[in-house]
Formats: sequence, structure tokens, C-alpha cells
Amino acid sequence: MAQHSDLDCKLRLEKDPSHPAPVVQSRGQWSSKVEFLLAVAGQIIGLGNVWRFPYLCYKNGGGVFFIPYVIFLFTCGIPLFLLETSLGQYTKQGSITCWRKICPLFEGLGYGSQVVVLYSSIYYIIILAWAFLYLFSSFSSELPWSSCSNPWNTETCVEFHRNDVLLNITVPANATSPVREFWERRVLNITGSIDELGGMRWELVLCLLLSWVICYFCVWKGVQSTGKVVYFTATFPYLMLLVLLVRGLTLPGALDGIKFYLYPDPTRLLDPQVWMDAGTQIFYSYAICIGCLTALGSYNKYNNNCYRDCVCLCLLNSGTSFVAGFAIFSALGFMAFEQQTDISKVAESGPGLAFIAYPRAVAMMPLPQLWAVFFFVMIILLGLDSQFVGLEALATAISDMKPSFFHVGHRRKLLLLLISVLCFLCGLVMVTDGGLYIFQVFDYYCCSGMTLLLFAILQSVSVSWVYGADRFYDNIEDMIGYRPAPVIKYCLKFITPVICTGTFVFFLVKFTPLKFNNTMEYPWWGYTLGWWFTLSSTLNVPLWMLYNLWRTPGTLRQRFATLCTPSGDLPLCKKRNKAREVESLALKPSLAL
Repeated sequence: MAQHSDLDCKLRLEKDPSHPAPVVQSRGQWSSKVEFLLAVAGQIIGLGNVWRFPYLCYKNGGGVFFIPYVIFLFTCGIPLFLLETSLGQYTKQGSITCWRKICPLFEGLGYGSQVVVLYSSIYYIIILAWAFLYLFSSFSSELPWSSCSNPWNTETCVEFHRNDVLLNITVPANATSPVREFWERRVLNITGSIDELGGMRWELVLCLLLSWVICYFCVWKGVQSTGKVVYFTATFPYLMLLVLLVRGLTLPGALDGIKFYLYPDPTRLLDPQVWMDAGTQIFYSYAICIGCLTALGSYNKYNNNCYRDCVCLCLLNSGTSFVAGFAIFSALGFMAFEQQTDISKVAESGPGLAFIAYPRAVAMMPLPQLWAVFFFVMIILLGLDSQFVGLEALATAISDMKPSFFHVGHRRKLLLLLISVLCFLCGLVMVTDGGLYIFQVFDYYCCSGMTLLLFAILQSVSVSWVYGADRFYDNIEDMIGYRPAPVIKYCLKFITPVICTGTFVFFLVKFTPLKFNNTMEYPWWGYTLGWWFTLSSTLNVPLWMLYNLWRTPGTLRQRFATLCTPSGDLPLCKKRNKAREVESLALKPSLAL
């Protein structure tokens, strides 16, 4: 009786208008196609296009580097890009629940990719903190990295860009430049040992906090706010890049820099490392295998032409990388011309390019403060949209697992706030005096080529062979009205897995443990932490396979059959089931006769 009374009470409360049931908000959708294109462009066009691709091109044979790059683009980049975007659009789910619906056996791919996004969110934003500090330092009468007269400079500091100074002094063997000392002693104040983390760099802490506050408010309302922010963050870097390109091309020595960037060396094609660099650049710059494209595609309209979008966005991404090389190497050519040195001595990659090489070139230009502001605003915006779109993808993946809970009231905003606060607190270790040591562990192991290549192999195999390449093409045809080029299907079935497997094996054979500045070995805890980052994402796939096999009823064969069957509530499955019902109803009268 007590149970019945409790049930009656609960039913009365639910019917009582004074106690309304919580309203589950809709998942949201892009207001226009442009918002989706800009959001994806903002995610895939980031710092790697500016500071990694041009350097790899120069390092790996100039113009001939485009041969392996284009091969990887059309055999791996575009097929996997289309796979992830179209699956998101078809299922209307984030990366975890998307795989749960398409192929439950590979649900671990969704969890693993989100672990990678979480780690990337913690460390990638540190670059924005550095860039903000440089930007604020640019608003001074003299750029602080252009002279040796600052409190942080040492006796061995030499202003190499001033020929009048070099004529009057003897340059010591251990001489350093003011821009390097600004980076190492003013910004980082890096300790002499990996075991010494030192104290907090409070200016960097505030810059990191500013970066997280901006990121949070870019995505706090979901795609409604993200879709509006990307109109600025995804387009303004192109204006900055255009300004820097025009300025760079007008500098003396710019032509030599461009020749150095593109001069072809066909013999480099025989080096397997060149092909490895081309493949990893595609994976890094196209944001594939980390679930972000799936999340962004899930907010599209069902009939959006995702096939055309993917091809255009991939070409835009590679084109941006190519053009960025002209802007970067024209400035480096000018710097080499001014210092009367070979450009190979001034060309750097990664943070070394953004915070040492290019600021040094800027300091030698007329109106250096103006060009410094332009450059660091571009760096901040390129990194900012990649950061907050990754944050949006992570929140989407989590909230889609429990939409009845997270899509009520302000719970999704609180989820985003919780992720932001936790990531900010974890990132504080990288804004200490020894923070760069930890940053490099994150950078080397969290989003490693091994993890991304393994995910790429499993994605292409699961969709092409388990879910079915023809069924996958049926999904796309149902959405856009026609089937994509058959070559993409054959790439996903055969070429993509083979190339990714070959690259994966080569990566394992050539793998070397991380060394700071290629000289200083890490202690045991550094390598343990690094392998934790790699394995905690990669092992999600086999562990979730075993867990799902264990909890699924039936014989082992029945369990595999169940876990390899897509969900019945997918759009095309619903249509086919309805068609079968209509056929069965049409057959009943004839059977009765």
C-alpha cells in the first residue's frame, strides 16, 4: 500500500502545474551554413599552418615536399575528414555517442579521442598565454626583445641585428641574442634542471586566466555563441596574414627567403622521414581522429552538402599553409639579409618561430611595434578558435551522453565552466619557471602521431568493413542527394588503412624518447607521465571493446554480431524499417486471398 501511495503522490506532483517537469532544451543547430564553415576553418586552420608547415617544406626538399603532402591529402586527409564530418551530421551526435550508434564495438574510439582533446585543451592554451604576454609587451616605446639594456639581459647578450655594435666588440663564443633572452629569461625564466619547477610566473598565470575566460565565453551558449564568434576569429587572421605577407614581400632579401622555402631538392623524396612528416602534418593540421569534426558536423542540417564542404575546407586549409610560408620566409629572408648570414641559421619551427625568429625579424622592421601587434594578434586568434572549438567538441561529447540531464537549465554552461576551471588548474604547472619542460611532455605524448594513426586505421576499418562502405555511401546519398566520388570509398577501404599502417610502423621503428632541446634527457617520472598521456587515450579502444563484449548477452558470436550492428534509430534505418512495414502491410491482403 505504501508503494502505491508513493506512486500516486509522484503522479500528482508531475501533473501539478506548480511542479512542472524540467524542460529539456534542444540540442541546437548552426544558424547558417557559413557558421559551420567558419567554425571548422577556425578549428583546422591554426598555429600549425603558420609555424610548422613552412618549416617542414623548407626542411624536406622545398617544392618536392608537396608530392607526398598531396598524396596524403587525397588518400588520407579528405577521406577521413569526410568520414568524421558526415557521421556527425548523420547521427546528430558527439564523438562518443556517434560511435555507439554506428558501431558499438568501436565505442572506445569516441572516448579515446576525447581524452586527446582534454589533454590538448590543457596545454595548447599555454601558447595563447605566451602570445598575450608578447602582445602586451609590444605596446612600448621600444620592443623589449630588440635590445640588451633590460634588467633580465646578461653580459653575453649581443644585439646581432646592429652592425655598428658588432664592429666595435668581440662577440663571445657563448653570445645570445636579446630576443632569445627575452623568451628564456623574461617570459619563461626557465630553470636549469627538469627536476626544478620553481615558482609561478604570475604574469603568465593572469594571461592564462584571460585566455580561459575568453574561451569560455566564446562557447558558453553552445553553437549559438560559437557560430557568432567565429565570424571574427576565423576571418581576422586572414587579414593579418595578408598584411604581413604584403609587408614581407616588400622587404629586401624577401625573394631569397622564398627561394629557400620552395627550392626543390628531388633527392629528399628517397628519405622516409619526408613522407612521415607529410603524413603527420595532414593529421595535425586537419584535426582528424580527435572527434572535433564529428561534433561540429552534428549541428548541421540533415541535408547539408557535407561532401562539398569537406573538399573546399581541405583545399582552404592546405592553401593557407602554402601562403603562410611566403609571409614567414619573406620575413626570415629579410632578417638573414640584414645580418649577412645564411637563412638556415635563422629558420626555426614551432614556438621557436613564433617567439624567437619572427619577433627578431619584426624588431628590424620600420614601425616594429605595429607589426608585432599584427603578428601576435594573428597568433592569438589562430590558436583561440582551435582552442574553444575543441572545448565545444568536448562539452558536446559529454552532454550527448546524458542530454536529459545536461540540456536542462544552465547545466551545460556549468559543465563548460567545470571543464575550463579544471583545465586551468592543471595548466598552472606549465606557467611555472620550469613549465616548458612539462609543456614539451604534453606536446610530445598527448597528441602523438602514434595515437592519431592508430585511431585513423581503426576508424577507416570500422566504417568501411564493419559498418560497410556501401551503407556509409547510402547515408551520404540520403543526406546530399548523390554519392561522392567512388575513389573516396576505395581509399577508406584499402589505401587509407594501408598508408596509415605503414606510417604507424615507421613511427614505431623511428621512435625516440623525448629530450629537452634534443640534448637533456627527462627523469623517469617525465617518461612515465608521457606514456600515461599516450596510453590513457589509446587503450580506451581495446578496453571498451572488452567491456562491451562482457556486458552484452549471448554467445561470443552473437555478441560480436550485436556490437557490429548500427542503432535502429538512425535516419536511414528508420526509413528502411518503415518501408518494410509498408511492404508487409501490402502483402497481408494478398496472403489472405
